[in-house]
Amino acid sequence: MPMICIHDATLLAGYARMEHCAVLVEDGRIADVFSEKRFSQKKFSSDTRVYDARGAFIAPGFIDTHIHGFSGYGTEDLSVDAIVAMSDRLGSYGVTSFCPTIYPMELGDMERSIQACVGAMGKETGARVMGVHLEGPFISLARLGVQNPDFVRPVDLQVMERLYLAGAGHITNMTVAPELKGMRELALYCLSRNIVLQAGHTDATYENMMEGMQAGILHSTHFFNAMSRLHHRDPGAVGAILINPELSCEIIADGHHVHPDLIRLLLRDKPQSKVVLVTDALKPTEQERCPLYANREEVELRDGLFYRKKDGVIAGSCLTMMGGVKNLVEWGVPVEAAVEMAASNPARIIGLGKRGLLVPGYEADIVVFDKEFTVRASMVGGRFIKNDLG
Repeated sequence: MPMICIHDATLLAGYARMEHCAVLVEDGRIADVFSEKRFSQKKFSSDTRVYDARGAFIAPGFIDTHIHGFSGYGTEDLSVDAIVAMSDRLGSYGVTSFCPTIYPMELGDMERSIQACVGAMGKETGARVMGVHLEGPFISLARLGVQNPDFVRPVDLQVMERLYLAGAGHITNMTVAPELKGMRELALYCLSRNIVLQAGHTDATYENMMEGMQAGILHSTHFFNAMSRLHHRDPGAVGAILINPELSCEIIADGHHVHPDLIRLLLRDKPQSKVVLVTDALKPTEQERCPLYANREEVELRDGLFYRKKDGVIAGSCLTMMGGVKNLVEWGVPVEAAVEMAASNPARIIGLGKRGLLVPGYEADIVVFDKEFTVRASMVGGRFIKNDLG
């Protein structure tokens, strides 16, 4: 694999912004990061491919740890081909890694969906599958959103064992309701297997959330959405996440799921390193053909949200990661901070190894985008999956 150098870029390393920089890629990893002045003095081998970013941003590839589907393909298809198709299309949107997210379904279907996600590993043509996110089935019937109540379960370690075995060790994160009976035993089971637990779809009291933290539930799912509200006598899940800096959280930055001013409030009070941008995107996101289905129900797209057609209930997001980054910047978040939320924070919190930063020795998972937030190039493991740099 030849060396690749992208120069004249504004570097967003995942923690800082640096103007007029170059990134050198060798054998699938970041080999060096240096100034444009050093670039002009460097002597490259004859087979090195050099690309001019013309001042565009170069950043670590985005990591979506909560996504159900994309471009007409989703985890509910129970198909390796569907997950590979998601991978292929996500790569063109700056996503280089993702955790396909599985709804509560009939247990056999959940196992087949998990197996499909795992079966896609190593077959990806774009973004890499880093592991599986289970959004349930151990969640609260009081905070379902549009999850099917028929498939929500009380905590059952035998069921968890079946799901874990279906994942062959590749379940990375799991949304749970901390208040459920037996949650401490479930938490210990999951943490011993390196599964990150997230509080979500929960009606937890503040005390329940504190008990969950003691059991190792330190992350949370789509903050503000499908969780017990802030109250002055019981801060609930929302209050617990705001009050305790140890708790990290996902945000859906589409301007609909959470008001932009609440995101500004969150970033004023919560350490920036504890906030993870996700899309929670549904199967018909960026889909051109109709009809549109998500979680096996027909939906329609109105004003940037999917609504369940039969009753008009909000079904979910059509956000892309680049769209989320763009929105955050438009709401006053520095672009380097938005990239940290989209790349380095999810990599660290979910435990995805040497990803999410542009520093030597890290995986060469890269996105190049211009000031209009259009993806110019994306790279996974040192291989271009989109390249409009010329």
